[in-house]
Parts: sequence; structure tokens; C-alpha cells
Amino acid sequence: MWIHEILGVMTGTAGLGDFLKTRRSQLRPDDVGVPTYGERRRVPGLRREELARLAGVSSSYYTRLEQGHSSGASAEVVDALATALRLDDAERQHLHALAKPARRARRSPPEHVSDATSQLLAALVDVPAIVLGRRSDVLAWNRPGHALFAGHLDVARRPNMAELVFLDPHVRELYADWPGKAEAVVGNLRLVAGRHPDDAALHELVGRLSAKSSEFASLWAGHRVKACATAEYEMRHPLVGPLTVTQQTLGNGTGPDVVVATAAPGSASQAALALLAVGATPRDSEESGGVRAAAFLQ
Repeated sequence: MWIHEILGVMTGTAGLGDFLKTRRSQLRPDDVGVPTYGERRRVPGLRREELARLAGVSSSYYTRLEQGHSSGASAEVVDALATALRLDDAERQHLHALAKPARRARRSPPEHVSDATSQLLAALVDVPAIVLGRRSDVLAWNRPGHALFAGHLDVARRPNMAELVFLDPHVRELYADWPGKAEAVVGNLRLVAGRHPDDAALHELVGRLSAKSSEFASLWAGHRVKACATAEYEMRHPLVGPLTVTQQTLGNGTGPDVVVATAAPGSASQAALALLAVGATPRDSEESGGVRAAAFLQ
């Protein structure tokens, strides 16, 4: 399989066509009130002409869009297709992003943690927090964040969280519902790919994960997108045992995001997080003044 086939061709009309074809095949006629009159169908999804009719466009024009032979679909047409496909808000925005003209892949400048984000991370002494770049690269984490998400790794490492979820046995075991976590990771990467179709490093990450994980490749081919602003996960931590945390992503989508993990007040999970924070706290000379605060920013 060629690498552009593995990636789903994240740029240009082919990316739009792949998304339309996949989502059309996942929508059954009964879902949208299309009569089948008892006929036997070779595939369960909608036919091209049926989706075109629902969207109010010609069958020939829709076919050109899906086959990647047409570009520059208007916002009105994209909205009509999104409505016909019953896309949610995140999926609709993703479709609009895919409909934009193709751009040549390029190497993006390195992502950095701003001074304000560094100060926030240092202030979150007892709350697990990590700073993620748009490709899920760990740019920084405080000690509780490192202890919760990747305590088996050296604190100085800067791994990619998507790679850890799919390729690291420890992180895979960490999530009780690993398939749900995996779907969230891929859904978020799909959103990023739509927003940054020219990101060469993202292309490389997707290609690497697809080659090393058949589960990732299968999920990527499904073209599901998912915004992960807030999600609840059951975790099985090797040091503090089972706990349920709410992971919240703090950011505006234009730069690195801060991901924090909290638990319900008074719950056993909150006690587990507090115990984990105590175990991650530096001792001795690091306990004094500004040195202690700076030590949390790793």
C-alpha cells in the first residue's frame, strides 16, 4: 500500500473525496428516510445519487467531488452535504477544511511553550497537567502529569502521546476502555489534519503509526473526527490503582494546549490523584522557594 493511500491523502480534493465516500457508506437509507422498496443492495450505505439528491446537487457533480475531479466546492454546497450526511459541528468544520484548495506539504516551525503557559503549568502543583502540541507531542508536563500519564518513562523525555497510546503497552493498559481512548486520539488527529493539511510532520506521524499499528490504520481509514475538549476516562494506574478522571483540554486551537486531569470532589479518585501528586513531589533541596516551583516544570 502506497503511503498516500495509508494517509488517506490529507490534502486536496482526494482527501475530500475519501471523507465523502467513507461517510456516505456509513449512512444507511433508513437513517435518512430514503425508500429502498425492499430491493437487495450490494452495499449498506447510500448510493451517490441518493446523497446528491438529499444535498440538492446533481449526481454528476457529486460524483466528480467524490472522485477528486472537482475542486472549489462552495460553502453552501459543503453545508448541504454536511446536512445530508448528518455531520455534527466538528465533522462539518472538518468537511469545510477538506474542501479548501490543496497546499504543498511543508515543514512547520517547532512548537514552543509560552511564558504564560509555563507559569500556569508551574502553578498547577497538585493537578496532573501536560502541554501538548497539535500533533500530540508532549512539549512539557508537571510532575503529577508525568506520573499519571507516563510515569514509566524518564521525566525528561518528550514523547508523542498518540504513539504512546497505540505503541506503548504500559499506556495501553492504563486505560480501561482503550478502544474509546484510541478512537478519541485518531478523531482528534483527523481534525488537526483537516486544519493543517500541509503539515509534513503530521503526514509522517500518521504514516508511521499506520505502518506500526493495524488498529490505528483501521481507525484512520474510518474518517471519524472528534473534538476532545472534555472526556472522562477510567484508568488503571500501577501505583494508585483504579481511578476515574476528567481530562480537559485548555486552549483556543491556535497553539499548544494544556491538558489537565481532575476527579470528583471527595471521591476515591481524587484521593488517588492527591496520593500520586505527593509521590511525585520533589524532596530535600527542591522544597525551598522558587527552586521548588521551577522543578515542577519539566
